[in-house]
Amino acid sequence: MTVADIVIPTVGRRSLVALLSSLAPERELLGGRVLVVDDRQSGPQLPVPAWVEVVRGRGRGPAAARNDGIRAARAEWLAFLDDDVQVAPGWAAALLADIAAAGEEVAGIQGMVRVPLSPGRRPTDWERNVAGLERARWATADMAFRRAALDAAGGFDERFRRAYREDADLALRLLEGGWTLARGRRHVIHPVLPASPWVSVRLQAGNRDDVLMRRIHGRAWRRHAGAPRGRLRRHVAVTAAGVGAAAAAGLGHRRAATAAAGAWAAGTAELAWGRITPGPRTAREIATMVLTSAAIPPVAAARAAEGMVRHPLRPRPHGRRLEAVLFDRDGTLVEDVPYNGEPGLVRPVPSAAAALARLRAAGLPTAVVTNQSGVAAGLLTEAQVGDVNRRVEELLGPLGPWLVCMHGPDDGCGCRKPAPGLVIAAARALGVDPAACAVIGDTAADLGAARAVGARGVLVPNPVTRPEEIRRAPEVAADLDAAVALLLEDAP
Repeated sequence: MTVADIVIPTVGRRSLVALLSSLAPERELLGGRVLVVDDRQSGPQLPVPAWVEVVRGRGRGPAAARNDGIRAARAEWLAFLDDDVQVAPGWAAALLADIAAAGEEVAGIQGMVRVPLSPGRRPTDWERNVAGLERARWATADMAFRRAALDAAGGFDERFRRAYREDADLALRLLEGGWTLARGRRHVIHPVLPASPWVSVRLQAGNRDDVLMRRIHGRAWRRHAGAPRGRLRRHVAVTAAGVGAAAAAGLGHRRAATAAAGAWAAGTAELAWGRITPGPRTAREIATMVLTSAAIPPVAAARAAEGMVRHPLRPRPHGRRLEAVLFDRDGTLVEDVPYNGEPGLVRPVPSAAAALARLRAAGLPTAVVTNQSGVAAGLLTEAQVGDVNRRVEELLGPLGPWLVCMHGPDDGCGCRKPAPGLVIAAARALGVDPAACAVIGDTAADLGAARAVGARGVLVPNPVTRPEEIRRAPEVAADLDAAVALLLEDAP
């Protein structure tokens, strides 16, 4: 097997050309494929050399694009690079050395990022922002992951639609699953690309993603991820002062308006000065810092509020919204008969009838999400899969929509678990939010598909479930009835 494939998500930035030029002399030593995931909705063909394979993304952001790359890759390790970096000479040899030195417990190896800054002057606010990548943990600017670890974790969480926090989220999930992460010796160069003077305001959208991180990983997520505390509380206070000043003035309360306006001005000045002091202090930089420092607090507060609406801070897993339960078929609802195409061999697991009775009594809809790669392998026909599915319902009663992936593991589809396609399709068929579903299965692939959309996953082990899958599962139940009882007990 090839040791490592390279995955590069892109929206067609011109910096991609420089990255591929730097990779050209490195790729032969690495021996793997170079996969560029084109995540644009439309546009001209990417200007890539013949040795690059272009994968069509879904236009859902870098987390989803990286998942598309994972499904298309074949190697034991996947090296992720951002499209705005350049690899240093000897990068491929250093990557192979990093992988060779990794123990079986290592899920990922981070490369070093070097940001060249202009000599002879202080860096601008934007340059300092980019230079922060040199200290960031687990940044996918250059991060290699073991394929088995990615499969166990279900890949990147596609609710992160921007290039922000999706890497930290995956790293924390891997650490929570018992893996370790290491730092390697290779490095990439991350030039500071031109940016709008208002880039710092646009970056406040990250406050929305921080809400999601708290929902997933709890209050202490910043400490575990090595992320700075941030200024959101100050931004909210400054914004409240500004709103209060306007409201008091509108009501004719001059003294209250003056006091609130003074608090707003002091907070804005403190932020601006903190950004101006370490910079070059040119007239343009000072003007930019003053203007953007007035805009940052209300935008940050608005983005955080948007995140709280989009990702309500519910305890996990207790009290989570539950609108549907999705079942794996083989090994979960029925005894596992490999590549079964014979309805007469269908045997429900002992607790299936009781579990389904609980759900029907509770009025919760159900669906089945099942991988049937035997069709792609020529071991089954689509008609046989349908016959077996009908027999399952004859024995257990109606189960709702059946969502079946008939692709093979090397087809690179978006539906085969742990990809989230089947879960998304089932939720759509039931008219519910995918994140409001629970998935019950017997493998890490079932839980990975659930995690990819923010759904709850419960593992019901059987004799073929691997010990490491049980150890890393977020929730484990003894049988199907116990899994459903757990879900109903925790549901509001």
